Amino acid sequence: MLDGFEAEFVLGDKGYDADYVISKAQSIGAQEVIPPKENRLIERIYDKELYKERNLDERRFNKLKNFRRVATRYDKTASAFLAFVQIT
Repeated sequence: MLDGFEAEFVLGDKGYDADYVISKAQSIGAQEVIPPKENRLIERIYDKELYKERNLDERRFNKLKNFRRVATRYDKTASAFLAFVQIT
């Protein structure tokens, strides 16, 4: 999922706390900002302040999904879809 991308940070929730995701993020030169799962034997440290930014983005997407037109992608062209997203 990270192939072909360049990033400074990789933000994700606990569901992405897997060794292969962490190692892939490190291999592209990104800092992983993923909280460790409860069952991880060696707990990793992550930037909690930066992780809060992920939460804000998640809330923005959830607000967009409240518009049924965006959630079901009624617009046929990418430009029409993008225009409506920018309006909302």
